[in-house]
Amino acid sequence: MKYYVGIDLGGTNIKAGVVDEEYRILGRGKKKTSVPRPAEEIMDAMAECAEEAVKDAGLGWDDIEAVGVGVPGTANEKTGVVEYANNLYFKDVPMRDYLSEKLGKNVYITNDANAAALGEVLAGAAKGASDAVAITLGTGVGGGIIIGGKLFSGFNYGGAELGHMGIVVGGRECTCGRRGCLETYASATGLVKTTKEAMDQNPDSLMWEEFHKNGDHVSGRTAFLAAGRGDKAGQQVVDTYVAQLGYGLASIINILAPEIMVIGGGVSHEGENLLKPLVAEMLPQLYVRDPAKQTRIVLATLGNDAGLIGAAFLGKQESL
Repeated sequence: MKYYVGIDLGGTNIKAGVVDEEYRILGRGKKKTSVPRPAEEIMDAMAECAEEAVKDAGLGWDDIEAVGVGVPGTANEKTGVVEYANNLYFKDVPMRDYLSEKLGKNVYITNDANAAALGEVLAGAAKGASDAVAITLGTGVGGGIIIGGKLFSGFNYGGAELGHMGIVVGGRECTCGRRGCLETYASATGLVKTTKEAMDQNPDSLMWEEFHKNGDHVSGRTAFLAAGRGDKAGQQVVDTYVAQLGYGLASIINILAPEIMVIGGGVSHEGENLLKPLVAEMLPQLYVRDPAKQTRIVLATLGNDAGLIGAAFLGKQESL
């Protein structure tokens, strides 16, 4: 049996896992990212996290084949340099070489959404698919594309930024500098903004009750919970969210025609309350009308483990 280490670097937490050839996670490590701080300190914490996972699995480093990392931002898979990650304050960070020297293993890096997409194809909802797209509905909207069983990153490793496709000309301002990006509407952050706007316009809405139940905090669930109780304003927020998300995702399917589209991230935890109306919204917009040839739209199954599993097997992608 061969073993691999996957590291998922996030803006809040660093997670590592030891994964075997059957995609089982045998050991885990976790630390706070604690930004802002120097990149070297964060990479040292990543190495410590990986060592913790190997120890937790009851293994030694001689048992480990390779290490893979999923990192937010633009990760140059050829040079191993994280060229830009705004939330981590990274610019041209030589992550592969630093960690390789630290851990004594070959290290591979990619964008975190790419790693999650690969994880779902290897062991999750898209297992066995040759062509797949994974969408993550979290603080932002992440995207990963698999074509012919391989990750697609573009010539400059900045591809698959699906959250930054425009859906509204002159729309909401996005952190990328554009306006009207899918992310500004379909992320949890965008959903919260839409919810707040609707609450201000509807002081009698049950969304206010859900707001108070949640410690006077609006979340991505606020409108869904109110809608589930028959609240018209909450239902309108959900309908608007589904329409905007569906409009963007249908365009992605029409461009790429993947076998399967996997939807994950925090908002996806609404399950069928999200998926059923979303599919109904998207189907009339798809160019391919033959049901036997249409892209399957499903919910992710691996949760936060998708990125760990995908990262762990980045080295095998290199050999394809």
